[in-house]
Amino acid sequence: MTTGAVPLGAFTTKLRARWAWIGLGAAWIVLYLAFRGQQTLPLATASTTPLHDRLNTVNDNIAGGRNSNPIFVYGINYIQIGITNFVTFIQSLISQPGFGRPAPLIGWLGVIALVVFITWLATTWRYALFAGAGFFFLGLQGLWQESMDTLALTLGAVLIAVVIGIPLGIWIGRHDTPRRLVLPVLDFLQTMPSFVYLAPLTLLFLIGPASATVATLIFAIPPVIRLTDLGIRGVSLTTVEAAESLGSTRNQTLRKVLLPMSTRTIVLGINQTMMAALSMVTIAALISAPGLGQTVIRALQTLNVGDAVNGGLAIVVLAVVLDRTTTAVSRRSSRSGPQRVLGTRTRRAAVLAGVVVVGIAVYDSATFVWASVFPDSLNIGPQIVTGASSASDWVQTTFSGVTNGVRDGLTVAVLNPLQSLLTGSPFWLVIGVMAVAAALMGGRWAVVATVVCLLLVVMLGVWQDAMATLAMTLVATALTMIVGIVLGVWMGRDRRVERIIRPILDGFQVMPAFVYLVPFLALFGASRFTAIAAAMAFAIPVTVKVVADGIQGVPAETVEAATSSGASTWQLISQVQLPMAAKSLALATNQGLIYVLSMVVVGGMVGAGALGYDVYNGFVQQSIFGKGLAAGLAIVLLGVFLDRITQSAARRIDPSRAS
Repeated sequence: MTTGAVPLGAFTTKLRARWAWIGLGAAWIVLYLAFRGQQTLPLATASTTPLHDRLNTVNDNIAGGRNSNPIFVYGINYIQIGITNFVTFIQSLISQPGFGRPAPLIGWLGVIALVVFITWLATTWRYALFAGAGFFFLGLQGLWQESMDTLALTLGAVLIAVVIGIPLGIWIGRHDTPRRLVLPVLDFLQTMPSFVYLAPLTLLFLIGPASATVATLIFAIPPVIRLTDLGIRGVSLTTVEAAESLGSTRNQTLRKVLLPMSTRTIVLGINQTMMAALSMVTIAALISAPGLGQTVIRALQTLNVGDAVNGGLAIVVLAVVLDRTTTAVSRRSSRSGPQRVLGTRTRRAAVLAGVVVVGIAVYDSATFVWASVFPDSLNIGPQIVTGASSASDWVQTTFSGVTNGVRDGLTVAVLNPLQSLLTGSPFWLVIGVMAVAAALMGGRWAVVATVVCLLLVVMLGVWQDAMATLAMTLVATALTMIVGIVLGVWMGRDRRVERIIRPILDGFQVMPAFVYLVPFLALFGASRFTAIAAAMAFAIPVTVKVVADGIQGVPAETVEAATSSGASTWQLISQVQLPMAAKSLALATNQGLIYVLSMVVVGGMVGAGALGYDVYNGFVQQSIFGKGLAAGLAIVLLGVFLDRITQSAARRIDPSRAS
């Protein structure tokens, strides 16, 4: 295996591209040294631009016209009231006082009994016990009410998403024209970091449950639409034609053929929507959404690792329970329908007994204090907080040399120089360099997207913070790809390793974004590196999976041919498998960038600063709301231009994707 095996044309192209990158880097450094500090568009943390002030005025005008503008009076206000009442109704059932009572209608005993019973009906008794134990542990942590608030908001958003998403998914699954219109919108929604949904929605729905629910709904609805569409289109045409030839109407074909045969995929979509909703609900605590997110935010603001661990653990427990049970429902729906679940006499008798037991539990929880309010005597939350704080102190004391060395070494050697290059160069130079890079990787449309997006960032007045965010994003993505390629190649080449690593990656992907900050805050303190490390942990699972799939997609005949010609393992990986998996590497980079950007901006709360901190500050200080809104838009623009470049690069590698 030698480079001589590569065709001369391809080798020449690769050589030219390499020299082009070297030339671009050299030209950037030379121009940076010549124009350093000029036209860098700095803006102090507390300062604003005229655009930010105008956005503040818009915010004030909207607030002032909320009760007189017809759009609000006859539209948005009704939506806000309707959503607020809907969420309040669910909260009154399980988490907050309501219906004229000093406590929720269904207390902890009734909720756990319902969870166990419903999970048993839909899955098996093992999952039912698992779900019941998980909910009981939430009470043991002393976070029952917070957990139920999070569950109420999640359920509210998911119910609305399902009501809207499944019919929409069926529609685009049966018609091509609306599908071509809807899919790009879903692409855009899934590209945007979760953080940026919040600011614009508070303009319309104010800070509170309504904004949180709408933000969660927008963030969580794409999966259920996509997977419903996928499920409908996945039904065999032969089956559909057979049903139609027997005289079935379109309605009958839908109800008796398409929906039953796509149930598993649709339930999987509901699972993905539920996990996205839970992740977003915790972040929506920034706009006063009640629940576990508030616990974690307060802990992060005060750098209280113990409380952060306790709150983060509750979020993880809730996420795992919801994920495992809905995944089990999805798997079971492909094997047996509800009629088989309730098919035997014994099971019917058991169901009847279950209804009686659950009814008694719900009645007791609505009647007696002991069954309504989780007993304080069982609260082990303080012990968890104390233990986590002690463990954090021990780790920081014992390993401070290692953690501080890693943090400071990477910050000084990599992050600071790149950030200085981006923030110290004139804005026009950075735009020019990025445009050339886009041309080398993507093409003319990538160049157009890059130039337009970066010029808009200039107009938004948050250029320096945007460049600081971009520096952290690029460093975190590079490190993510290094780890992702190493683990992905290992996993892709060895099925035994895959069987061990893949479930771990699945577990990581269940956890909401906030949770990733907690352990790295304990290890590295509040710093930019904490955000980078959390972003890596957030993005690595998806990159590893995509790389592994690419490696496994290399034809076995090609691998055998290379091996039989005497290629070593390193030659096989570097000269055969990785080049042939280039499309997957490009897609992994694309996904890694989007995940990293999403997490880096959340890291603004733990010392990363930059755009994430601007957005957060805009929520807590009304006087700089406009700057926070501009920062949110800048995050979207960064995401769009990075996404366009990497997607264009992927299409260049695989021309079939261009269709």
